[in-house]
Amino acid sequence: MSATPSSAIDPAHFRSVLGHFLTGVTIITAMDPDTAAPVGLAASSFTSVSLDPPLVLFCAGTSSSTWPRIKAAASYCVNILGEDQEPLSRQFSGKGDKFAGVGWRAGRSGSPIIESALAWIDCVVHDEITAGDHVIVLGRVLDLDAKDRGEPLAYYRGGYGSYAR
Repeated sequence: MSATPSSAIDPAHFRSVLGHFLTGVTIITAMDPDTAAPVGLAASSFTSVSLDPPLVLFCAGTSSSTWPRIKAAASYCVNILGEDQEPLSRQFSGKGDKFAGVGWRAGRSGSPIIESALAWIDCVVHDEITAGDHVIVLGRVLDLDAKDRGEPLAYYRGGYGSYAR
């Protein structure tokens, strides 16, 4: 059996099929070292990697204008969104002042922890790997916490939803 060359895979079909995998929604935040302003981007490609040492990863598009600013900070915070935070996800997916009206405090690394986040994981960049049109960013966890209540914001088949038990 021969492997199918990547050029034979239709990008729209690829995205549609992979959209059947339910993910959570995060906002990756950092402090831009050049401007001392908070920066952030929405990401659904996030997962835990290792317990010892504690590592997580997220993926950023190589065409992202925000990723280079997060990379320059050398630390970031993963803010896991709750089911009522679709507007916040959309705000951080767009252009403009992503932190307009968003309350936050600095984490151990100095990265913004969004006050209303369901959970947060403060990290330093451990490694990065270029993979196609994305960068896989491995982070070593410095600190983390979660709220006692709330459900995650879900992303499935191109749309937002909530997790029902």
